Amino acid sequence: MEKPGANFYEQVYAVVRRVPRGKVTSYGRIANILGHPNAARAVGYALNALKDKPDDPTFAPVPWQRVVNSQGRISIVNREHGANVQAQILRSEGVVVSEELKINLKVYLWEGLNLEEIEEVLRGG
Repeated sequence: MEKPGANFYEQVYAVVRRVPRGKVTSYGRIANILGHPNAARAVGYALNALKDKPDDPTFAPVPWQRVVNSQGRISIVNREHGANVQAQILRSEGVVVSEELKINLKVYLWEGLNLEEIEEVLRGG
């Protein structure tokens, strides 16, 4: 599989926008959805880049807080946004976050997109 390109960040944002309130997903799951199973770190970079666009309305609706690491923990990547801020937002959405910043993925994991939805994201829709 080819390396993620410039359009990859937009695809990440499109997937993250589909994670419903009260659910979370992981960096790796998003990378897998996009056909780049080894690009979990690149997903983190894409979400971290949102902090450089606070006044751009194009990026405002990306619910970055709904992405955690594969163990259900708030990741160091998002500490730029503030781990406690992320936990607070998730709690306000109904997600239980422990004091150790861990989320029970058996309860709160978003199942992802179906094939048709994945194809739509990859087409840029």
